[in-house]
Amino acid sequence: MELQAFLTLGVMVVAAALWISERLPMDVVAMLVLASLLILGLVTPAQALSGFSSEATITVAAMFVLSSALARSGALRAMGDLLARIRQTWLFTLTVMLCLGAMSAFINNTAALAVFLPVVLAVAARNHFSASKILIPMSYAAQMGGVCTLIGTSTNLLVNSIALEHGLEGFGLFEFAPLGLITMAAGLLYVGLLGPWLLPDRRATELTEAYGLNKYIAELRVMPGSPLIGQTVTDAKLADRYGVFVLELLRGDTKIWSPRAQSLQIGDILLARGDWDQLSTLKDRAKLQLEPEFQLKDSRFRGQPLRLVEAMITPGSRLTGQNLAAVEFETRHTMTVLAIHRRGEVLREKLRDLSLNVGDLLLLLSPERELAALRNNQNLVVLNERENGKVSLRVAISALAVMTGVVAIASVGWLPIVAAAILGCIALVLLGVLKPEEVYDSIDWHVIMLLAGVLPLGVAMQNSGAAALIAQQTLDVFGHLGPLAMLAVIYLLTAILTEFMSNNGAAVLMSPLAIATAQALDSNPSAFLVAVIFAASTSFATPVGYQTNTMVYNAGGYRFTDFIRFGTPLVLVFWAVAVAFIPRFWPL
Repeated sequence: MELQAFLTLGVMVVAAALWISERLPMDVVAMLVLASLLILGLVTPAQALSGFSSEATITVAAMFVLSSALARSGALRAMGDLLARIRQTWLFTLTVMLCLGAMSAFINNTAALAVFLPVVLAVAARNHFSASKILIPMSYAAQMGGVCTLIGTSTNLLVNSIALEHGLEGFGLFEFAPLGLITMAAGLLYVGLLGPWLLPDRRATELTEAYGLNKYIAELRVMPGSPLIGQTVTDAKLADRYGVFVLELLRGDTKIWSPRAQSLQIGDILLARGDWDQLSTLKDRAKLQLEPEFQLKDSRFRGQPLRLVEAMITPGSRLTGQNLAAVEFETRHTMTVLAIHRRGEVLREKLRDLSLNVGDLLLLLSPERELAALRNNQNLVVLNERENGKVSLRVAISALAVMTGVVAIASVGWLPIVAAAILGCIALVLLGVLKPEEVYDSIDWHVIMLLAGVLPLGVAMQNSGAAALIAQQTLDVFGHLGPLAMLAVIYLLTAILTEFMSNNGAAVLMSPLAIATAQALDSNPSAFLVAVIFAASTSFATPVGYQTNTMVYNAGGYRFTDFIRFGTPLVLVFWAVAVAFIPRFWPL
């Protein structure tokens, strides 16, 4: 038994290290965990595959579909339009946070934020608000709302599933609401009092200039007749004249590592960085040409009105890890990728060979007729093209009615949450809100595979005695302080883990430990699991701790230290509030 415990701990440590390092995708790590547990004999085949049939996994998949239906129907977009009428910064920020918090209690946090992000950027620019004082509070509000219900985040459902597997009662749909509302009130008060002082002040118009369409990377080919032929980049003074910086010179298949000293030849490709307007001016005056893969060479584009569109790669996007050549972006979406911008990095690769990351900004040239399809693309969030198109009232009402019905049926106990969610998905198809293929496209399969892979780790930690071993070591250090102190330790450990790794990963590592600790103290395991849920689902101190943080980090032009300075005190506030109130609702 002791050997199995140490083997399980070894798998857990390696998994945690891989999640923190981000060398492999989270779902790939989860599958490696599953395979390792099976090969080492730490779980049976049935236990290893139990994650795929878990109630949590199926419910999360169904909730992705329900959330997508609301977003696609335009029901959430209409709410965003109403917010655009608010003119006071503080009132706008408060209203956005309240709306996002309420929505995130029932739909995917990332989907809710994606709806509001373009609207907030547009309103901030039009009303001269400081967008950087609104975007981080938006992200935090989405997380605060997510812990108010059992279906608010996949983490809540995951921990509930672990509780059921350990023979515990599990949690009700609105059981977290009282504590969630208290922590949200504390969060709103914190943002209102300290936001004006601790958040950076960057106006939306400045963001457009300094981030929105600035410092893009494009490839420009030297054409016959170009005045640059025979000159070096230094002699041409491209930086002084155009504000464009040449990062690399590509000559055939060869990279020239000292581009500024090389005389330019016909066919050379300049990997250039700068504002898109400056890149365009340089292209015209120096007789350069965008690389062929970025040209509008298809006759379908001729004579059509075109739009420059800025779009962000979303968390869970199928484009993540792909390059433009593999995705065949132009063919699939009938638009052209002109340039790519990545926050905090100078891109030095040929664009079509560059792997796309979450948060990358793509500068697209799109026919106007394709904008509606682009806005409905679940892999991208359109930031600077804000025409919303027509909203079908029937579809919007149908989507809202189905979501409301699912919540009502589950809350009164007529059906389990998983059954109600599955019936909701079927209703969406029958009512014509979603097509069958759109149902599959709506599900973030990375999250599903992550859940299916990590659930057996919790089983192995419990069966092998690893959780009990860690719990005993923790009790030897802190046990004399009592159950409340141990509750505080469990919360703080989970909060630290979730800032640097997947929140689901942190939850699956800490849940068995929380249960074992509570049982060793002869205390209430539900209280300790609630601490894990709230700590794992509210990551404020880093831009990589939660998907919504990553989205606003790129869109708002924030620095890593902005999250540390503003988010760390809020983590401590939530810690104090949760430890104070958890025993009131779940007596120790």
